Order: sequence, then C-alpha cells, then structure tokens
Amino acid sequence: MITGKEFRERLARLKPNVYMGGKPVDRFDPRLAGGMNVMAATYDFAHDPEFQEVGVATSHLTGDKINRYCHIHQNMEDLITKQKMTRLYSQEVGGCIQRCMGIDALNGISIVSHEADQKYGTRYSQNFVQFMKKVQKEDLSLNCAQTDVKGNRPWRPHQQKDPDLYLRVVEKNSDGIIVRG
Repeated sequence: MITGKEFRERLARLKPNVYMGGKPVDRFDPRLAGGMNVMAATYDFAHDPEFQEVGVATSHLTGDKINRYCHIHQNMEDLITKQKMTRLYSQEVGGCIQRCMGIDALNGISIVSHEADQKYGTRYSQNFVQFMKKVQKEDLSLNCAQTDVKGNRPWRPHQQKDPDLYLRVVEKNSDGIIVRG
C-alpha cells in the first residue's frame, strides 16, 4: 500500500494531460489541490492505526493486505465495512472522497465478467483478475464517471423543470416502451 506522499509522487511523473478551460494545467495547479488532498488522504488513512480496521482488507486473490479501495467485496461484511469506511473518510475530509465509484464499478465488472464467461465461454473474468492483481499490487486509484446531470438535486426527477434530465418512460405500447431523457 502506498502513502499520500507516494500518490503525489506518482502524479508528478505522469505526462501533462490535464486541461481546464481548454488549456493544459500543471497537475499541482491550486485549483486541483482540494481533490488531490482528498485522494492522498485515502492512502494515508490505510496506514493510520485508527482507520486500519475499515481501510485495509485482505485480497482474495493474493492474500496480501491491500487498501480497501482496491478490494472486490466477497461477502456482506465487506460491503458493510466499505460503507463504514466511506462514511468515516467522508467525515474526516469534509465531503466526497472520490474513490467510491471506481471501486463500485470494479465490483460490478467482476460480476459481469464472470457471468459473461459462464454464458459465452469468454475469458473476461480471467483478464479482470489479472488486472485486479495489478490494481492491488500498485494500490491504484480508478475512477468511474456519473453521467446523469441530476438537475436541481433537492428535487425528485418528476419535479425537474426539464424532464429530460432523467430517463423516463413516455409511452407504453404492445411493442414495449419508449423512453426519453
């Protein structure tokens, strides 16, 4: 497992490919500092004895101790511990910890790749396991994009001024449904 300092060092070695307002910016641009500090904290928490119970897991692939953000859930206890970790870390940093959607996506891919292999005889699951071993060994942060715009967040989907902000059924017929959004 790496530390927040090692996370920053990794970022410093990457090619400059971050853009803001159509222009390249340094990875350590002050406008990115908040997010970078939060990400670094998720690495440091795994080394802090106060957080190790929730922040460290044992890999089902290698048996090694790993950052829980690199762990594929094996049972309900793993899910509950991940949720406890997320809440605790969010309280510590004062908001979003930026790694939840990445590990949630990986857990989903682990299931879908296995099911595809069972149904179609593919090797997606084996490829995914090899990828996860790399993720765990190098303590990588992976991200996922949330593509819905949400609109006015306190409002429910049916309360939005623009109904196309959310997917919705606009027609039902004998062939099925028609959706918009």
